[in-house]
Amino acid sequence: MKTIYKLIACSICCCMTAAITSCSDFLDEQVPQATLTQDEVKNPEYIDNVLISAYAGLVSIEDMNSSFSLWNYDTRSDDAYVGGSDFSDGEPFHILEKSIGVMTKDWPYNDIWNRFYKYLSRINLSLDILAEADQENSTIQQRTAEMKFLRAYGHFQLKRLFKKIPFVNKPNMQEADYNNLSNTEYTNDEGWQQIINDLEAAYAVLPAVQAEKGRPTKAACAALLAKVYLYKAYRQDDVNSNQVTSIDEDDLKKVVQYTDQAIYTQGGYALESDLHNNFRPEEQYENGKESLWAIQYSHNDGTTWGNLNFSYRLIVPCIPKVHDSGCDFYKPSINLVNAYRTTSDGLPVFDAQADDYTVGSAQTVDPRLFVTVGVPGTPYMFNTSFMISQTNTWSRSGGKYGYFVSLKQNVDPALTDSYLYVCDNQWASSMNRVVLRYADVLLMRAEALAQLGQTADAIALVNQVRQRAISMAGNSIVSNYPNKYGVHYAVGKYSGSYSKDEAMKIVKMERRLELAMECERFFDLVRWGDAATVLNRFYSTESEKMNFLDGSQFTANKNEYLPVPFEQIAASNGHYTQNCGQW
Repeated sequence: MKTIYKLIACSICCCMTAAITSCSDFLDEQVPQATLTQDEVKNPEYIDNVLISAYAGLVSIEDMNSSFSLWNYDTRSDDAYVGGSDFSDGEPFHILEKSIGVMTKDWPYNDIWNRFYKYLSRINLSLDILAEADQENSTIQQRTAEMKFLRAYGHFQLKRLFKKIPFVNKPNMQEADYNNLSNTEYTNDEGWQQIINDLEAAYAVLPAVQAEKGRPTKAACAALLAKVYLYKAYRQDDVNSNQVTSIDEDDLKKVVQYTDQAIYTQGGYALESDLHNNFRPEEQYENGKESLWAIQYSHNDGTTWGNLNFSYRLIVPCIPKVHDSGCDFYKPSINLVNAYRTTSDGLPVFDAQADDYTVGSAQTVDPRLFVTVGVPGTPYMFNTSFMISQTNTWSRSGGKYGYFVSLKQNVDPALTDSYLYVCDNQWASSMNRVVLRYADVLLMRAEALAQLGQTADAIALVNQVRQRAISMAGNSIVSNYPNKYGVHYAVGKYSGSYSKDEAMKIVKMERRLELAMECERFFDLVRWGDAATVLNRFYSTESEKMNFLDGSQFTANKNEYLPVPFEQIAASNGHYTQNCGQW
């Protein structure tokens, strides 16, 4: 049962009289009978009635054009194209994926900026109320830790997008405080530390297990801490550049500390047997052992459509005779599909040139391909009633953006009216969105160890993730594909010794294969300092096949981050500074 976001469509008003409408089943779905005074709101018995508004922001403040998953912004990577009907459909995102002509006034940037800061304002209000409650009470302490985790998550996403951001993390901020905020109050390194401060405070308090799904655990906090420290380790503190100037060993050691297996064992976390289990809406799969923290969605909860996930509505493809008007965005790239090709010993092909992969060819591939990408010749969402074909009935653009479709965000059409719903002629589902999962933890640890020169330990962790892929060839939702569709699997482990550079190359590839289409790729490339090299090579080779990429050019020290929106700089009273790159 999804317990933390249920009925958040109700409005919550937190003012001096604190008129509270209960919007969760934290209180066993009691029907609210009256308003609460300010003193009553601070009572641990009632405090969740306030905090649910902050959790609700994860669902109610984002929308399909500004998803907090940031899928729209991962289309800048070599994993995906924007897609849609044509270049004018979602034009600012198409401009962004080409890295040319990006304007500070383009609407998506101000929109996602505003939405995250609205979310953060709810959290800060909750923290201000919590600060007036009994600080010795364990419930108050834990709820404060949860809010600091949520605040860190919001700042983390904003910083990955914009780099130079104002931090709203001081108590009892008034209008004058907001008006005088600067987005250069902290250096880049100090900005990451602000996020870490919230997380380390939360980590000291959060429990190993939460009774109510959706609340962060100690392991979830450790995973986000490890991720922030990993970003911080790759120093980009030259104000005139986005280049990685050094890699800090102390930060890498913190990544190792917060990815210690003992943290995750306490909460029962481990890899699922099948990667696909992380992306299924059925109750027996949601909040599984690999899901450290997930945004919770619900259905049949008394609201019109339930607390459904509307953020992925644009990703649904055209499905003949089912949903012919699918928007068909976030299209997997040819480059990504080819990345799953393997050698005869089951290792990635890496940079070797070969023909593009097609179903039925003699090339061997990693089975994770078919859990990540719907490829012509295979079934959409593993349902043989919907066989994907290289025809325009499966492509809203008539093939302009190819015929591959994303699978991780979508749900089997056979589950319509149970986990998938047609709302205003577009689909939404009750499937959770996993934000932090255990495979990412293993690969973050592998990366830190590789950078620290502990390459054997790093490769052993990569092999843990690859062992799951090996097992999937014989026992998974796609294990019958060789017999049914003529595909050939070959997955192996790495053996032998590797240099630091070789180990990092392996880790980087494994992150791509394991986390593809989960909105991490572009941010990984920027963190490593690889974005310009990788993406300009991608533009050069991919534009030969995808004409819409002609003329694309990634400009180093500019395109790594979005521009601070014009509207925000204009309203900042001179306190905001634009990112480097002559925007």
